[in-house]
Amino acid sequence: MNIKKHLGKRLQEIRKHKKLTQEQVAEFVGIETSSISNIENGKYYPSAENLDKILKILDVQPSEIFAFESSICDEKMIEEMLEDIKKDKKLAKLIYKFYLSVKFL
Repeated sequence: MNIKKHLGKRLQEIRKHKKLTQEQVAEFVGIETSSISNIENGKYYPSAENLDKILKILDVQPSEIFAFESSICDEKMIEEMLEDIKKDKKLAKLIYKFYLSVKFL
């Protein structure tokens, strides 16, 4: 397991869920946008000070950052999926076909 990549992916997942841009996070932390990108891509670890600032802007506890499996609750996940399905008819048809193929498993 590559901890840097998992950590970066988790930070990116939470940032996007909070509807924040890399630019907004970088500005709050006081670093370059490219540094946030490098952290999210698993190239670098954030310093302890910067990680603390990132946790503050994302409004999460350290334990949430190191939970590498998705922590989005079922209701929010379903809500997010339904919003996307309602916006995209092609996606809706594709998901429906998949649903029909697995609903009796």
